[in-house]
Amino acid sequence: MPITCTDMHGGNTIKNMKILIVDDEVKIVRGIRKYLEGSGFSVVEAYDGLSGLSLARRENPDLIVLDLMLPEMDGLDVCRRIRQESNVPIIMLTARVEESDKLVGLELGADDYVTKPFSPRELVARVRAVLRRSSNESVASSEVYRFENVIFDTQAHLLSVDGKEESLTPIEYDLLYHFIQHRNKACSRLQLMDAAGLGAFEGAERTIDVHIHNLRKKIEKDPAKPEIILTVFGTGYRFTADLERK
Repeated sequence: MPITCTDMHGGNTIKNMKILIVDDEVKIVRGIRKYLEGSGFSVVEAYDGLSGLSLARRENPDLIVLDLMLPEMDGLDVCRRIRQESNVPIIMLTARVEESDKLVGLELGADDYVTKPFSPRELVARVRAVLRRSSNESVASSEVYRFENVIFDTQAHLLSVDGKEESLTPIEYDLLYHFIQHRNKACSRLQLMDAAGLGAFEGAERTIDVHIHNLRKKIEKDPAKPEIILTVFGTGYRFTADLERK
């Protein structure tokens, strides 16, 4: 059964937004649950990767908080499987300090990560920020752009590349929409961080680079030799494609 994102249009509020927590540490799950429920979210929980994947498919959560280190199936494999079926927002939890471990999760399609130990309040703020981005996309006016071999439908939150549909994560959506609105202008990493709602935190600039890398894999003919999103050395990136608005 494929995973689908819960509808976030119109009158839906935090009170009917569902968060899935997947972590094998009971104390952490209870702490997160307490703060999320205190903020008005409903919560479901799993303590291993296989159970988390099963619940994601059955419960259709609005967002998943996913630990990196899990029994049965690790968080990276869970994230990979979910991304094959859905663009539901994912925030990864990691106790690992190596930047490479965090970036692997982002490369697999996670939207954000939080490093243990963390403040539950910080996590709730990250959850709100990611959901706010998703909600803003859902209620956006319908705009369809064509460039190169790509069609970008802002309301459907989809790309069509050579006639094949590609889903976008919330951050990829924000970045592509920002690029389109600032075509041929050099966009700094700080501007892109703000457009993606990431804020300033350690490693955020590198995080942007990973999301750009993922976006390039979806829209460039040869991501290793990009022609649409160009690197502006020492600054950031520039979107150069000719646009047609349908």
